[in-house]
Amino acid sequence: QVQLVESGGGLVQAGDSLTLACAASGRSFSGDAMGWFRQAPGKAREFVADIKWDGLTTDYADSVLGRFTVSKDNDKNTLYLQMNAVKPEDTAVYYCAADPTRFSREPRNYLYWGQGTRVTVSS
Repeated sequence: QVQLVESGGGLVQAGDSLTLACAASGRSFSGDAMGWFRQAPGKAREFVADIKWDGLTTDYADSVLGRFTVSKDNDKNTLYLQMNAVKPEDTAVYYCAADPTRFSREPRNYLYWGQGTRVTVSS
């Protein structure tokens, strides 16, 4: 059974750093593009960052560019999101996603999804 499980969320203060992890199981995701999305209360799910299967090509939303770093450890079958200088507007549930064929900002293009981890940033 394919499963993505996020961890690392919590309550932090503005300016702090936080690292999210997404552990994949059920099969190898070394050939998949993987991404992070987030959804704030009352808002649609939005793209945060994604990374190609080889871990060499990344893409970021303008709102997190320069503050967040996405990485992928294919040996551990795990995706990471290093979040630095977090802001109250980063508060959301963060989801990881994976797809064997797409590298995309569009949530609909991802086949596998985790259940999410909540990040709350206080001012």
